[in-house]
Amino acid sequence: MASHVAGALPSGRAPSDRRVALGSTAVSRSSERPRDALGRPLDPGDPQAFPTVPERGFIDGRDAWAEGLAYLDDGLPFHAHEVFEQRWKCAPPSERDCWQALAQWGAALTQQARGNNVGKQRIAERAKDRLAKARRSSGVPDYVDVESVANSLAQLA
Repeated sequence: MASHVAGALPSGRAPSDRRVALGSTAVSRSSERPRDALGRPLDPGDPQAFPTVPERGFIDGRDAWAEGLAYLDDGLPFHAHEVFEQRWKCAPPSERDCWQALAQWGAALTQQARGNNVGKQRIAERAKDRLAKARRSSGVPDYVDVESVANSLAQLA
């Protein structure tokens, strides 16, 4: 599943050393509702509530890549999606297509983990297109293992 894919991605760093510790609350900033480990909304007080990614206005690209891979290694693709999305929002314009594609990759892996094959395929197709656009414009940072991501997306689509 997601951890198998992440395990094939050499980050050049120790992802678990770079990951921000999960918060003590399980509230998503997007909906202010608790979520499970795969990002599905839960009712307040649900015991399945799982800590979310800490909200940040800025995250460095290398840190986002390493942290996202660490979440994938831990079987938390929704959390990887959230980290990549945070970077997308603060990345230089030349890198935004890449980070959007990575966020979509995390979303496709999340849909796969949830058993939603149609959602997985649709999101993976959009991510493949966005990643191809980033590659054409040389907007992929050198520390991102773009070939492995592209191969993963091809398998998901």
